[in-house]
Amino acid sequence: MDKQKILTKLNGLNKNTLMETLEIEFVNVGDNFLTAKMPVTSKVHQPFGLLHGGATAALAETVGSCASGFLFADTKTQIVKGLELSMNHIKSKKEGTIFATAKPIHKGKTTHLWEIRIVDEEDNLISIGKLTNIVLEKK
Repeated sequence: MDKQKILTKLNGLNKNTLMETLEIEFVNVGDNFLTAKMPVTSKVHQPFGLLHGGATAALAETVGSCASGFLFADTKTQIVKGLELSMNHIKSKKEGTIFATAKPIHKGKTTHLWEIRIVDEEDNLISIGKLTNIVLEKK
């Protein structure tokens, strides 16, 4: 696995997407994980000045879906779609950066289940998510 090549490819897909709007950047990849970061600014705040749970969920689904698509699926013949995302928000955040790391719980032929841990710069747990993806043949 060429780590830098994968990160460059993933970050190149962000143009003109929600990932670009939220400033999500893929920063690390390994055989069984993918990590992305997102700045916590007013752009991702809810009305009370805290990180919006929906922005956190978007980060989680992004990293989990891309992990399925680029670590365990054949992107030439298969497409990955999210089936279910559940999030638990543990701690609030006003500013800084959060990091989401997706690790597989289950890697089947047609479904992948991911745990996504979202931490801040000091490794404080902010949120934890579980994402189920389906892997389909491209039409």
